[in-house]
Amino acid sequence: MSRLVVKKLKKNDHPSLDIVNSHGIELSGKRIVLCVAGSVAAYKAIELARLLMRHGADVRCVTSEAVTKLIQPDYFKWATGNDVITKLTGKLEHIKLADYKQSDLVIVYPGTANTLGKLANGIDDTPVSTVLTVGFGSKIPILMCLAMHESMYENSAVKKNIKFLKNKIEFLSPKLVEGKAKAPEPEDVLNNVLAKFGFSSVLKNKKVLMTAGPTIEYIDPIRAITNLSSGKTGTLLASELISAGAKVTLVYGPGNQIPTKGIKVINVITSKEMFDAVKKELQKKYDIVIMAAATSDYTPQNPSKSKIKSDKKSLVIRLKKTPKIIDIVKKYQKNTLLVGFKAETNLSKNALIKSAKMKIKETGADMIIANDIGGKYQKNTNYNQIIVVDDKKSIISGWKKKEMIVKIIKNEIEKKLE
Repeated sequence: MSRLVVKKLKKNDHPSLDIVNSHGIELSGKRIVLCVAGSVAAYKAIELARLLMRHGADVRCVTSEAVTKLIQPDYFKWATGNDVITKLTGKLEHIKLADYKQSDLVIVYPGTANTLGKLANGIDDTPVSTVLTVGFGSKIPILMCLAMHESMYENSAVKKNIKFLKNKIEFLSPKLVEGKAKAPEPEDVLNNVLAKFGFSSVLKNKKVLMTAGPTIEYIDPIRAITNLSSGKTGTLLASELISAGAKVTLVYGPGNQIPTKGIKVINVITSKEMFDAVKKELQKKYDIVIMAAATSDYTPQNPSKSKIKSDKKSLVIRLKKTPKIIDIVKKYQKNTLLVGFKAETNLSKNALIKSAKMKIKETGADMIIANDIGGKYQKNTNYNQIIVVDDKKSIISGWKKKEMIVKIIKNEIEKKLE
């Protein structure tokens, strides 16, 4: 007789936490308090919380009573995986969240004229206003995202409160449209937070050209040669660079990963399409070029224009070598930082380093990310071990999740640019 086995979840092992670090790890270890005031824009706070979590933040929501009439508190718990503060008790929730060094940032989204006035005048009669009073006193950074009708926003008392708080907290300006001062979009708030904690002084505004994913080489209209690349490492690295403030163009083969919003994606299928797309992009100026795609080394010499019949006992397909895209980069942009990838199977570390150094010599690359995709890697492709090789040193990462691997690569790129 079979028995149902139920895995017992840990205290904070909420299923919604699965999204944490899915788009980057810039906010890992950061606790962010999200104060949600009574505005119809409160529904967007759900999206904001999830965006912050996807970049690693631990988000704690505090709501006013007015918000609970618009959105059930359980919705915020589903979004964040954490209990929602809707009232203050003997547990001193406001102290735990906003006292000295208890949190890294308090975001008010949306912020109302009422909440603004209470903060400016030291009034704390709701969970939101009390948390803000404590955070204001303990000097935890506060980011206020106002939302109200334009006539309220232009009210002299509201302007006075904004003026009083302007040099003490940060305001993210609302958008004045349709007679309303609308709260900034969640993506704009995320970018502001990443600028505080995640943007790199080295990578900010750097232009990056990347390739990622596999290519498909057609034998006939319905059959093809390809490889097992998912594009995960490349898309994660592109996301990491975007989060650090870089401007990324990704030439992307048919991988199964979805690139992060904010990346300019050029979709291609074949190695020729990828080669042509990169060559075209190299007419523009790029600070960094990263060749992370698993481009096919060979392609059918004479692909059939119609489906090859299956009545033959055997079939010979003649292949021809495809051009190496990395070989042309330095010819077009001599001063760009060129990062290549080198995948091998079942090589010793010394042999892998030797192969990477040979690649540097052949292509003029400034850095090669070498990895062995043999036995151990095939057992769990969410983990990897890389060796970062340049002309002076070799750094071994150890076996880590790919989300951590791309962080290491980003850090090594930063060092090269410093």
